Amino acid sequence: MYEHLQPRHTKIEKVIAVRDGNVILEDHNRFPLNKSNLYLLSENGELIWEAERPAPDAHYIRVKLDDDGMSLSAYTTGRHACELELKTGKLLSKIEFK
Repeated sequence: MYEHLQPRHTKIEKVIAVRDGNVILEDHNRFPLNKSNLYLLSENGELIWEAERPAPDAHYIRVKLDDDGMSLSAYTTGRHACELELKTGKLLSKIEFK
C-alpha cells in the first residue's frame, strides 16, 4: 500500500501526507525500544523528526492529524493519549490511562 516508502525497522501501518512530507507510523511490534516508531520524512525521504515519546518504553499505536492541521493526536502502548506538535514532533500534552 505504501510501496514508494521504505520502513525504517518494521512495516508501515499509516501514512499521513502533510505539507512538509509524510508522517509515518510503523508497526510497534519488534520496533527498537530506543527509537520512536512515529516520524516525519521529507518528500525526498530525509528524516525530519522522530516523535517524542511520553515514556522510554512506549511506542505509538494510533495517530491522526487534528482538525487544526498543526498537531497530531496519538495513543501509545503505554496507555497514553498524546498531542504532538506537527512541526517538531514534540509532545504538547499527555494523559496516562490506568
